[in-house]
Amino acid sequence: MKEKVILAYSGGLDTTAIIPWLKENFDYEVVCVCIDCGQAEELDGLEERAKFCGASKLYILDVIDEFCDEYVMPCVKAHAVYENKYLLGTSMARPLIAKKLVEIARKEGAAAICHGATGKGNDQIRFELGIKALAPDLKIIAAWRNEKWTLDSRESEIAYCKAHGIDLPFSADSSYSRDRNLWHISHEGLELEDPANEPNYDHLLVLGVTPEKAPDEPEYVTISFEKGTPVAVNGEQMKVSDIVRKLNELGGKHGVGIVDIVENRVVGMKSRGVYETPGGTILYEAHQQLEELILDRETTTTKLNLGNQFAQIVYEGKWFTPLREAVQAFIESTQEKVTGEVKFKLYKGNIIKAGTTSPYSLYNESIASFTTGDLYDHHDAEGFINLFGLASKVRAMKEQELAKEK
Repeated sequence: MKEKVILAYSGGLDTTAIIPWLKENFDYEVVCVCIDCGQAEELDGLEERAKFCGASKLYILDVIDEFCDEYVMPCVKAHAVYENKYLLGTSMARPLIAKKLVEIARKEGAAAICHGATGKGNDQIRFELGIKALAPDLKIIAAWRNEKWTLDSRESEIAYCKAHGIDLPFSADSSYSRDRNLWHISHEGLELEDPANEPNYDHLLVLGVTPEKAPDEPEYVTISFEKGTPVAVNGEQMKVSDIVRKLNELGGKHGVGIVDIVENRVVGMKSRGVYETPGGTILYEAHQQLEELILDRETTTTKLNLGNQFAQIVYEGKWFTPLREAVQAFIESTQEKVTGEVKFKLYKGNIIKAGTTSPYSLYNESIASFTTGDLYDHHDAEGFINLFGLASKVRAMKEQELAKEK
């Protein structure tokens, strides 16, 4: 019997060409695995296509709820944002995909896992770190880095497929390189390759519209949270995945969550892309608005630093590490009281506060008000300022003393 290889399969041109390439160069039985994180219509016709190209089997695994509950929500709770803009849509899905590839590899008794990520991108790192952490004994084949891979363009991949009797509806024309899941869709290529070019949003956008084309009337939305997790939109109870779907619809309608970024990849180069994350942008903002009421100053500062570190961990593919577990444990501990309602209005790309409430709010009107209240005496500040500024005063006095001696 031939050894089996598990192919991370999307149905796109790259992974379509990889099926006959694996059989020809390694004599493997190819088992395709497509992990459904919310790619929508991209999954249509995959099984027929995979088998037509020479795969013995195709698994399509629906992991949308697991993706939202166990990978998206830790990032939301951490307010993990890479380089102050990127909400980690691709990054947070990769460790789950790696985990499922390993599970199927064990089930099938496979000797290797193959992926079609290029040698220039981040995904090769994320996939391979995940596989190594979960199955160090499995061989990893990175087609684009393999010496037997000679296909260097869409044209050559199409020609290779045709030479192997595979005539599929892929064209060599220009299209954006996209990655989609329930959380977001990313766009790279075409005019985006030159940072001097404005994105052609009319051609590019999939999940929504630009702010200019959004409705002229704002729309109010209320999100309810329990222990940092969203549980309802406008009073309707929903699971997290359905909340993301609902917020995607609302955010897309109002031009929310479009980001044009030049980011620093792990491999050292800069890349330019446009991300659409309408629902995620709303969820991040709402969660942060609620935390503003509840977390104390020191916890907020520490959490902000660890949130940035969590984003770095996820971006670099280090999900299955003790550090991620430790940082996430701290983040989870901060969410115990993050319960309440956040109201806002969506208007032409903006998320505008309209009121936040929580039974655990630390905001006290009697203290915060300009009117003197029972809990705060203005005179108390004098002693505090004297102590808080003591080091600065002592240093200034010493400098004055030295200046007089000159």
